[in-house]
Amino acid sequence: MRALLLCGLVLAGCTAAPPPPAGGPTGQALYRSFDPQVDALLAQMTLAEKIGQMTQADQEFLTDEAHIHTYALGSILNGGGSDPVTNSREDWTAMVQRYQDLASQTRLGIPLLYGVDAVHGHANVVGAVVFPHNIGLGATRNPDLVQEIAHVTAREVRATGINWTFAPSVAVPRDDRWGRTYEGFAEDPALVASLGEAAVRGYQGDDPGAPDRVVACAKHFAADGGTTLGTGITLDGVDYPFDRGDARISEAELREVHMQGYVTAIAAGVATIMPSYSSWNGVKASASRRMLTEIIKEELGFEGFLISDFAAIDEIPGDYRSDIETSINAGMDMVMVPARYELFVRTLTELVEDGSIPMSRIDDAVRRILRVKFAAGLFEPDWSAEPLHVAAFGSEAHRAVARQAVRESVVLLQNREERLPLAAPLGRIHVVGAAADDIGIQSGGWTIDWQGATGAITKGTTILEGIREAAGPGTEVTHSADGSGAEGADVIVAVVGERPYAEMFGDDLALRLPEEDAAVIATASGAGVPVVTVLLSGRPLVVPEVFEASDAVLAAWLPGSEGGGVADVLFGTFAPTGRLPFTWPRTVAQQPLNLGDADYDPLFPYGFGLGY
Repeated sequence: MRALLLCGLVLAGCTAAPPPPAGGPTGQALYRSFDPQVDALLAQMTLAEKIGQMTQADQEFLTDEAHIHTYALGSILNGGGSDPVTNSREDWTAMVQRYQDLASQTRLGIPLLYGVDAVHGHANVVGAVVFPHNIGLGATRNPDLVQEIAHVTAREVRATGINWTFAPSVAVPRDDRWGRTYEGFAEDPALVASLGEAAVRGYQGDDPGAPDRVVACAKHFAADGGTTLGTGITLDGVDYPFDRGDARISEAELREVHMQGYVTAIAAGVATIMPSYSSWNGVKASASRRMLTEIIKEELGFEGFLISDFAAIDEIPGDYRSDIETSINAGMDMVMVPARYELFVRTLTELVEDGSIPMSRIDDAVRRILRVKFAAGLFEPDWSAEPLHVAAFGSEAHRAVARQAVRESVVLLQNREERLPLAAPLGRIHVVGAAADDIGIQSGGWTIDWQGATGAITKGTTILEGIREAAGPGTEVTHSADGSGAEGADVIVAVVGERPYAEMFGDDLALRLPEEDAAVIATASGAGVPVVTVLLSGRPLVVPEVFEASDAVLAAWLPGSEGGGVADVLFGTFAPTGRLPFTWPRTVAQQPLNLGDADYDPLFPYGFGLGY
């Protein structure tokens, strides 16, 4: 395989470049440094091979795996839920290797960039460590920890032979009713910029081709977190009022609020950027030359490439031919066409041949893609898709990093009569709520499936299991899903919150608990026993009944696979240090509510968090 990968370059009188030496080019200069090798390869390529490099198909929709070879595809992705049958690490690795082998057999043997949404760990794969979603990491205020989390994720991604993650999200959510709020670190652009930069450095380091690094992708450019209520999409008769909507804001607000994470990500050397599904003042990001070329590439000096979101160009007004013409001429470099890749290749070829898209635009796109492939080490003689860091995949060492992230992400919102930390002697702790013993609920969306799922969907420790371990042999720990059976207990720990969701399906105008969890709180509060509530959510919720019924309330966000970290805070092994990354409203009518608003009157302000 490796010889085949290099044969086309040798014919051009070009050899693979070594990784950047210590003190060599970093940041965006790293990509320009590979231009001699890129130009030599580009000079050999036919139009068909160039268009192949610009095409990304979802492996789930390959009508024939041989099409990777036939069309000389530049990239494959696994969309949400697009997994091998068993979803084991071994099957992921075998699948990626098979596809890379097909790419190696093309005329020039250009390897694939292989993309996956490893947005809170390599959470598509059973057994991977699942970290808190970004909202929880924002509560930590700890860029060093975020960088280490991204580095651990990179190692687990490489353990499946994959070389590219569609992360980090550097969205700045401004209305918590948006269903992707948890993908943002904070409502504060400065915190997003700091943690987004840290994540890029963790994924890529100074050398994205190093054995423990992957290519990163800052997303979704820009203002996806600033869309206006009611401008979203309607799908199958259901309205999603924010998702893929329109950010009706000035350019000054776009820059001051929504672009800061891209400035730092680009400075940190991010290799790829994903434009948003959403629009800015009525123009889809995927169609905006102002955004894609003038701002990202020319003004900010981005030298990597732009990758569209999942079938996003289909949403540009017009027919498919005009969608492609508009987006490529606007500056899109690689297009995620999960299913219609054959039509895309034919149509883009026709557009170039009839002069609708200039060859210079094609060459610029392919040059940028090849730069990233060289920087990622894909042309190195010792590169292969064979997995690295297999022993570390899902390891205790990696889980320890995730548990620390959970500890630091928990925010103590209420602690009447200093009910927390739980202290001996405790004869019985009664844990209530189905979420207490459900790793799917505590992990949220983008976990195994696109929208997430309830139940024992992957490996890890539930919050109930963590409590049982922390309580020790002298304390009985009982559990009921419906809140009953608390009489006679020393304390109730109620674990309640949102059920898993992701984009579109998470848009919510009420921000309330599910009915079954509201009933759990009502039942538990009637038992005459002190109540401590652990709230699982992807955003602040309007839950006055929880604060009224509970002596103490912990916002644990979506902590991922290591529920023991929540127990560490409950029992005081780790005192709470988390601070709110989003303002907590009194009523849903206050949304959007953000620090600096003239009528700022929250239940808990941005940055709030109690300690012991």
